[in-house]
Amino acid sequence: MRKRGKELLILALLLLPALVTVLPLFLLLTGSLMDVQEIRERLMPVFTGEGSFFFTAIPDYPTFLNYEKLLLETPQFFALFWNSMRMTGAVLAGQLLVAVPAAFGFAVYKGKGSRLLFSLYTVLMLIPFQVTMLSSYLVLTRLHLMNTQWAVILPAVFSAFPVFLCYGGFSAIPQAMLEAARIDGAGEAGLFLWIGLPLGRGGICSALILGFLECFNLIEQPMAFLDDKSLWPLSLYLPQISLNQAATAFCGSVIMLIPVLFVFGLFHDDLEQGIVYAGLKE
Repeated sequence: MRKRGKELLILALLLLPALVTVLPLFLLLTGSLMDVQEIRERLMPVFTGEGSFFFTAIPDYPTFLNYEKLLLETPQFFALFWNSMRMTGAVLAGQLLVAVPAAFGFAVYKGKGSRLLFSLYTVLMLIPFQVTMLSSYLVLTRLHLMNTQWAVILPAVFSAFPVFLCYGGFSAIPQAMLEAARIDGAGEAGLFLWIGLPLGRGGICSALILGFLECFNLIEQPMAFLDDKSLWPLSLYLPQISLNQAATAFCGSVIMLIPVLFVFGLFHDDLEQGIVYAGLKE
């Protein structure tokens, strides 16, 4: 009986943070099904500071008109959505071409000072965007890339974070396997393509998933480097919505979650494996 009570207590302690995490998503879905008048009545105290804010789990009059308006009458939403997808896709493709070979080189080709060099390289992950914003602005201006989507894409392509994640997966490859392949006549490109990529799949997928989540929700970089609102990603469009457009914001946020949930559901096993590799010590 005591053991059963202990298990129930542990379960309750685990469910509490889970509920705190899920509750905002549930309220987001609920808000997307409310009509405009009901949302205005419930959110007015947040904007005016007068009265008490309250929110219900179930709308008084559920409706899908908000989704209809957003999907059929708001072309700006689709334009910014595809801006987000285009920039995210370009960043991930660039990281595959840059970060994955770099991580393989750090993990496989050991030399004097290689560990120190990798440690110094990964320190770049600790530098916030606010520190490098001015230098990035000057470089991008000199390259005539300001107010273009490349101003957001190129700095993200050369991020140190995907290199760090992929490094753990490649480090787990036995050196004896690589040496045996070299003896059998495999070149360095063959080692990377036929041994490195399959065995380092966990780290690569985790880097791509976390990179997708980061790039799809970028706010500071587009805000700093993009003046033309037609180039903005969807992550900048939603915060601009006022109380009268709150219903649209709820629906847009729900739709914006769909690609994230799809990617996470498809590759969550590889994400866990990659995070495990990243935490391993040599």
